[in-house]
Amino acid sequence: MRLTSLLNHVQHHPGFVYERVRLLAERRIIEIDVRPRRGSKPVCSCCHERATAYDHLGVRGFEFIPFWGFKVDLIYRMRRVDCRSCGVHVEELPWASGKGQMTKAYMLFLAHWARKLSWKETAEAFRSSWDKVCQAVEYVVAWGLEHRTLGPIASIGVDEIAYAKGHKYLTLVYQIEPERTRLLWIGKDRTVASFEGFFAMIGEELAKKIAFVCSDMWKPYLRVIRERCTGALNILDRFHVVAKMNAALDDVRAGEARRLAQDGYEPVLRKTRWCVLKRKTSLTGDQRSRLRELLRYNLKTVRAYLLKEDFQQFWEYSSPTWAGKFLDGWCRQAMRSRIEPMKKIATTLRRHQPLLLNYFRAKKQLSSGVVEGMNNKAKVTMRKSYGFRTFRIAEIALYHALAKLPEPELTHRFF
Repeated sequence: MRLTSLLNHVQHHPGFVYERVRLLAERRIIEIDVRPRRGSKPVCSCCHERATAYDHLGVRGFEFIPFWGFKVDLIYRMRRVDCRSCGVHVEELPWASGKGQMTKAYMLFLAHWARKLSWKETAEAFRSSWDKVCQAVEYVVAWGLEHRTLGPIASIGVDEIAYAKGHKYLTLVYQIEPERTRLLWIGKDRTVASFEGFFAMIGEELAKKIAFVCSDMWKPYLRVIRERCTGALNILDRFHVVAKMNAALDDVRAGEARRLAQDGYEPVLRKTRWCVLKRKTSLTGDQRSRLRELLRYNLKTVRAYLLKEDFQQFWEYSSPTWAGKFLDGWCRQAMRSRIEPMKKIATTLRRHQPLLLNYFRAKKQLSSGVVEGMNNKAKVTMRKSYGFRTFRIAEIALYHALAKLPEPELTHRFF
């Protein structure tokens, strides 16, 4: 089968004809001439209606999907149209978008591989450039955002991740439902304004239908949720509660280890960090032995560790009432411990007690586990390119990887 016949089979464009094929072996390029079909009228790129041809522009090449390691270019001389409504404009081409030099098929091809490889690796594999891969991903993301269906949305999760040095953060909002998990919104920074942008995007009608919101204790997020999702249960992020508890315990251990060293005592807390921070089920044999030895001492670290372990019972309750009573008792015990980091944690938990108990009011059906999983995927996307230096690039890369956006349909897919 001739290459032109194959192209007509997989990428047929009414009104255009694939003509001659030239093989430039030294440059590893295949050039395919394209001409308008006799009697066909061009389409105005402004109003998208057929009009009369006015004159021709110079010859241009449009990059097509590579074939057996050869770069493929469609060679075409674009027409200008004399449109009654719009005046003189360049014609619209079915295989290209705007003034771009890549075909839509090639952009979809590059965007597909950019999900599997880094953008640099994609460019090297297909004899392209990083900028062209970026352009392809941007085209696919823009089309997907324009054509996606947002609602209905019953459950969302919000969190932040760092995307560049210097404490630069992104606010990420996910839809977290069993039948649909996807990225909905990316906001610059982790402020009230960045989170408000999500609700401005979905509109008040969709916002009212949100029943559950998973978040951490970041005050700007809690404020927006309180004002915008008046009928939703705000479920605090269990992962962040545990992380704060571990950070407090580590502060106690590090401070006590320094004091013991300064006072000339035996370094019993040396190499015990992971013994007290890891779950019991995750400890190695040596770490279990080290922990058993450590628990024999009357240290602040040991008391803080026992408080942390005791708090794990909180998540096992089913009733919000009994969970609340347990939390009250645990906080009283922590306040009497005279261990400042644990007292600070108890104060924080008391302040957020109603939100913590929402986990049980939601019948434990929703947690931040899905949000943390999505955040890990977002971080992998960032690591594949060793971070993105601008918000715009990070935004389109994350939408491309996590938003499950619809894509333009071609006659045939090549990948």
